[in-house]
Amino acid sequence: MREIITLQCGECKRRNYSTTRNKKKQTDKLETRKFCPSCRKHTAHKEGK
Repeated sequence: MREIITLQCGECKRRNYSTTRNKKKQTDKLETRKFCPSCRKHTAHKEGK
C-alpha cells in the first residue's frame, strides 16, 4: 500500500515536494537531495509529517 508523503528541506524546514512510498517495503524515513527554491541550492530533503 502506497502512501503520499511530503519532503521537507533540512535547512529552512519548508515543505517543497510530495511523493509516494510503499510503507510495507520501506520502513525508514525517505531522504534525498533536491533543489530548494527558497534556499536556492541543493539540500537534503527528509520525509515530513
